[in-house]
Amino acid sequence: MTRPLAAGRAPDRSLGDPDRLDVAAAQRDRAAFGVLYRRYLDRVYAYSFYLLGDHHDAEDVTERTFLAALASLHRFRDRGSSFRAWLFRIAHNEVANALRGRTRRRRRTVPMGELEVPSLPAASAAVDPAQEVDRIDDARRVRRALETLADDRRHVLVLRFVDGLSAGEIGEVLGRSAGAVRVLQHRALRDLAERLGTER
Repeated sequence: MTRPLAAGRAPDRSLGDPDRLDVAAAQRDRAAFGVLYRRYLDRVYAYSFYLLGDHHDAEDVTERTFLAALASLHRFRDRGSSFRAWLFRIAHNEVANALRGRTRRRRRTVPMGELEVPSLPAASAAVDPAQEVDRIDDARRVRRALETLADDRRHVLVLRFVDGLSAGEIGEVLGRSAGAVRVLQHRALRDLAERLGTER
């Protein structure tokens, strides 16, 4: 299932946590949580899908993430940690739970290489069909290569390049320092480049 881009204004990340006013509004009135939900729905779903490789599991994780966030929003405090990092920490834990459950169930899933990435834009009439096929093929190659990376390296790349989190925010999600995240990202990109190079 392809989701449309989240509606609403894009938060300005130049001054602290750009979500702080919307979080404060949602802490006063739960109905205001809809703004945060719409802003991050696609990104949480994409994160879950890239790591789980199954649309249904990604939808379940996304739903559980937002339900958990809404239930515990009153405990969130802006003390140097962004709402976005806090939300993705919840998503990270829900993905880990889903992976543990999957191991127990041994449920068959479709390999990621056979699925469309939800964040890929649809082809327009102006796009050359041959170029579009090449672009989709490249995206599948990247997904297959991502699947072969160690979990922590795959998580770092997805959080950084799919969801746009900073090194500091990724560190909060994974429980590591920003410096450790940058080292891990460098190694992950190197590993990914090697795998993509041998696949040619």
